[in-house]
Amino acid sequence: MDEPIIRTRNLTIRFGGHTAVDHVSLDIPNNTFCSIIGPNGAGKTTFFNLISGQLAPSEGKIEFKGQDVTRLPAYKRIRAGMGRTFQITNVFPDLSVLENVRLAVQAKAGVHYQILKHHRRYNRLIEAAQELLESVNLADKAEQQALALSHGDKRKLELALSLALEPDVLLLDEPTAGMAIEEVPAVLELLAKLKAAGNRTILLVEHKIEMVMSLSDMVVVLANGRLLAQGGPQAIMDNELVQAAYLGGTG
Repeated sequence: MDEPIIRTRNLTIRFGGHTAVDHVSLDIPNNTFCSIIGPNGAGKTTFFNLISGQLAPSEGKIEFKGQDVTRLPAYKRIRAGMGRTFQITNVFPDLSVLENVRLAVQAKAGVHYQILKHHRRYNRLIEAAQELLESVNLADKAEQQALALSHGDKRKLELALSLALEPDVLLLDEPTAGMAIEEVPAVLELLAKLKAAGNRTILLVEHKIEMVMSLSDMVVVLANGRLLAQGGPQAIMDNELVQAAYLGGTG
């Protein structure tokens, strides 16, 4: 059996007297679409922040591709193959859509810009950026200023920036947060396309249960910072503890 790409053991973080993530032990298989759900305050985003290195745990261990990364800073986890999007979009608003992605591609390639070199020397970076914009359905908006994009298109751009880093694991924190209803289907289609490619693990936090159940291979349920249940979508839907947590407002 293959080693899980992410493994946590007794992962815990406390803020004063509050335990936000409480001894969570979890194995996430490689090339799996795994969603993390739970009532408000369940610790989902905090758990994400521990995995990606934005927060350091009070106790426990995180392994990524078989290596202990518990104390590894976020930027080194990115270099190791983790990509992360946030609930709030994080793009360069004054640059064009294409330039945003081109900079991410350039960073991944380790190419330092030199003002005296002709721009054609960077054509391969631009071509790679254009391909990424095609993949997130933003090719027709390449020359627009990022500031002018709709919220939904900004989320697509942020996803393109993460994909430019060629991550083995893509962590998506509520990618449809704040979107107009009409924008959600396009993101759903995009996530389905990423899943179908089958070449990376996708870890999703999302409140839209129908979306989670339609996309996920594996669903993890947190409540009050603890691991309540894990399994396939239908098993989670049928789980009485999960039903009680949601209906009872636990968390």
